[in-house]
Amino acid sequence: MDNMEEEAVQLHGDEEIIEVIDLNETDQTPDDLAGEFEDVDFGEAGGGEEENEGWETEDEDMEAAQDDSELTFSKHMGSVFCVNLDPATNSLAVTGGEDDKAYVWRVSDGEMIFECTGHKDSVTCALFSHDSKLVATGDMSGLIKVWKVETKEEVWSFEVGDLEWMEWHPFAPVLLAGTADGNVWMWKIPGGDCKTFQGPGCQATCGKILPDGKRTMVGYEDGTVRLWDLKQGSTIHVIKGQCQDGHQGALTCMACNKDGSLVLTGSVDSQAKLINTAIGKVVGVYSEDGRGKGSKEDEAESNSVESVGFCNVLPLIAVAYLDGTLAIYDLSTQNLRHRCQHEAGIVQLQWEDGSSMVSTCSLDGAVRLWDARSGNMVSEYRGHTAEILDFILNRSASLAVTASGDHQAKVFCLQRPDR
Repeated sequence: MDNMEEEAVQLHGDEEIIEVIDLNETDQTPDDLAGEFEDVDFGEAGGGEEENEGWETEDEDMEAAQDDSELTFSKHMGSVFCVNLDPATNSLAVTGGEDDKAYVWRVSDGEMIFECTGHKDSVTCALFSHDSKLVATGDMSGLIKVWKVETKEEVWSFEVGDLEWMEWHPFAPVLLAGTADGNVWMWKIPGGDCKTFQGPGCQATCGKILPDGKRTMVGYEDGTVRLWDLKQGSTIHVIKGQCQDGHQGALTCMACNKDGSLVLTGSVDSQAKLINTAIGKVVGVYSEDGRGKGSKEDEAESNSVESVGFCNVLPLIAVAYLDGTLAIYDLSTQNLRHRCQHEAGIVQLQWEDGSSMVSTCSLDGAVRLWDARSGNMVSEYRGHTAEILDFILNRSASLAVTASGDHQAKVFCLQRPDR
């Protein structure tokens, strides 16, 4: 890693966009691409900081008028911050919480399969690998552990600085994590070979590995967005924050379309930006309130963008705002198609893979299903007595698994008239 600074592409003068570095145009299979990581030169890496900062959520003691859930997982003794489903079968869930614990449990009956022990702070990240063979858990202090699902045994652990986000590679046993010091770490699991991508000296607030498995987009606290080459360890593009095309505040979320040609970013500046990954330029700006590029940051922070996503079947995107607005935009014209209002701030959205339906979870403890074509709410599901902090749909979008500040995770069966 000693030559990392020399490998990174540098900005010159007032330039905002780094020139395109040609990528390998040869068609490759996922196995070929996964094999490339055998040749990546992972350098030695040291441990990180051990600062512990608590994460408290307000429990408003909401009384659920009804409980629409099929099942409740109640092992956690504090707020449940994160939930994920195993991608291979969607039969297992992993949840992490304020009680410094993570659990792997069966979605069909709520039976706990095993507990991921040994964390020393709130578990805020918990994810299955692409093949569901491994599960990674990370706490706020930066302690990351990986477990083999079949044997229920810990196979690897590492400690970095305060953890911001974590993501598995789409088809290789490679784990990425972003930290508060701005670095992004990449490890081969379980060997632990390591590589780091040095940021601009501020928090690496969110990240997304693109579908080709060769590149990752990272957003930073200063509004900067960087596209990294995972094999070379170098920057492909940089869009600087606080500039005309860049975000004016910290990045909060990002998503990419199916082929990775477009990335959608959200920020506390109340805007979502569409980035062409081939040329590294902003090609669209979406602002729910119409203030556009001239909006002031102090006004916009109260309506932060919390979640973004692409529709796979129509040229639509969805942007979820802290004020409870779900905005459906036309991808090409950037026009606002529908404004879907919630009773409280939206935490996350997720499109169904094969339809124009989009689901949301929010701070009022409800899951809602919306038809993006009409902007109408199709159904609503309640049962939590506090805010929902995370959720995920299964592959067929027939189930939603939620994590809440009421110390519970729940499984909801999603009903639609056309099912």
